[in-house]
Amino acid sequence: MFPKPIEKQPRAAQITYQAMLPLALLLWLGPLLAVALFSVKPAADFTNANYWGMPSSFEGAFNYGQVFFNSDMPRYLLNSFMITVPTVIGAVALSCMTGFALGIYKFKSNLWIFFMFVAGNFVPFQILMVPVRDLTLQLGLYNTKTGLVLFHIAFQTGFCTLFMRNFIRALPFELIEAARVEGISEWRIFWYVVLPLMKPAIAALSVLIFTFIWNDYFWAVVLTQGAESQPVTAGITSFNAQFRAAYQLMSAGSIVAALPPVAMFFLMQKHFIAGLTLGAVK
Repeated sequence: MFPKPIEKQPRAAQITYQAMLPLALLLWLGPLLAVALFSVKPAADFTNANYWGMPSSFEGAFNYGQVFFNSDMPRYLLNSFMITVPTVIGAVALSCMTGFALGIYKFKSNLWIFFMFVAGNFVPFQILMVPVRDLTLQLGLYNTKTGLVLFHIAFQTGFCTLFMRNFIRALPFELIEAARVEGISEWRIFWYVVLPLMKPAIAALSVLIFTFIWNDYFWAVVLTQGAESQPVTAGITSFNAQFRAAYQLMSAGSIVAALPPVAMFFLMQKHFIAGLTLGAVK
């Protein structure tokens, strides 16, 4: 059912695996390495068709200085943080409570309510584009960071509830029963018994949602316009139009935009892996 570990494969398969792994890694990182190389090249290299060779001079400091001080990139980055951080907090907080309710309490419509949370994840974004845009216009939330945050929280809560509900159902129910015997209220059971056990799952889910929201482009373009409210993914489009064929500046801007989710993952890597693997091994 499961593939045999590489250590138990024949020697020829192990050698092939070890030889192909660096090649696969190079192919995977190739586009990112190319963008990083472009970001330190002078404009003359692109004029002279020196796309893949070594830079004639290293202009990294100048290019990144242009990105930070002569463009709207700092504003776009700030908008992304102001959209992503509240979304992560709101979606994770709501899913902790809904996951607790659906995972602990057994009532008649439990499964149907859970299905309603999950069903929204199967609806293609393109189908929701027009009604969601019209709704934000009617509510006065179009082209605002608040509107984008509220939409992301509403849409991400379904996936987060699925994640949290399944995690909570794997916790030892005896702890909750013991707390109830001691006369502890349900709210205190959630806050003092269940929530501390959910920390690995909260960390893993926070990294996932941070990455999803930060990298979102579709809804950022549909629901916002202009530097006042657009996140960095949508802002790159106008950044591209601003500098047109200045590939070295567009590449530098792309590297800057990619750094926060990468930093978030490395900072939370230990908790992220713990949250995903908890319960996998008895």
